[in-house]
Amino acid sequence: MTITDPTQAREALMEFLHRNAPVTIITGAGISTDSGIPDYRDSDGEWKRTPPVQHQDYMRSEAVRKRYWARSLFGWPVLYHAQPNSAHYAITQLQQQKLISHIITQNVDGLHQKAGANNVINLHGYANDMVCMSCQQVTPRLEMHERSLKMNPDFAALEATAAPDGDADLEADFEQFNVANCMSCGGILKPDVVYFGDNVPRPRVEEAQNVLKNSNGLLAIGTSLMVFSGYRFARQAYQNNQPIALLTLGKTRADEIADIKLNCSIKDVLL
Repeated sequence: MTITDPTQAREALMEFLHRNAPVTIITGAGISTDSGIPDYRDSDGEWKRTPPVQHQDYMRSEAVRKRYWARSLFGWPVLYHAQPNSAHYAITQLQQQKLISHIITQNVDGLHQKAGANNVINLHGYANDMVCMSCQQVTPRLEMHERSLKMNPDFAALEATAAPDGDADLEADFEQFNVANCMSCGGILKPDVVYFGDNVPRPRVEEAQNVLKNSNGLLAIGTSLMVFSGYRFARQAYQNNQPIALLTLGKTRADEIADIKLNCSIKDVLL
């Protein structure tokens, strides 16, 4: 069943939650666009722009890292300063009402936690932390950002438009960019997130699978579920005969297996 009227969608969503409480939620980029964070895909689930950096490219190419960090000077502050929107707060309230148990989020912005939610699994990590790929030390990304600004004053004076996940639209002579490395061992620093081509850590996947298994259904909000790391949970719920509801504008990978599709703006449904 597909619903496009926001009022009817709101009623159907509350009926779904009360009938199946507690449910597990999985969220994606669509829930954070009203916080000023751009998303990657259009209403057909297709890329709006060039896909994000690949893990292996980042690790083996200094040129890729130079380009990545030059653009991040302008893109990441948008992510860092973003604040929760009404949908994040609505989900926190539903959790407090015991209609939702856990939140699995594909986002790396930490906005569910900022909105007061608990039992949040950051499936793809947290973009405001850095991890050294040699010594595994975790440090604040703000620290590296400030070092990068000081090391690259000519780049800091440029202007660019923010893009998804801390990226930005910037064209420059990236070869001239100085990349800040780990201050403890000199190793390669990388945001503590799962890049494309990398795998979600197995313990994190198993935690999320167990959370879903022990709930009574799945609600996906703001995600096309085109990436398997998210779609796997819709497939798990379907295989276990757990009800599935989708709240997002446009096509999702789980449309054919969902019990209910709320094809509406998130902010119009989650008041």
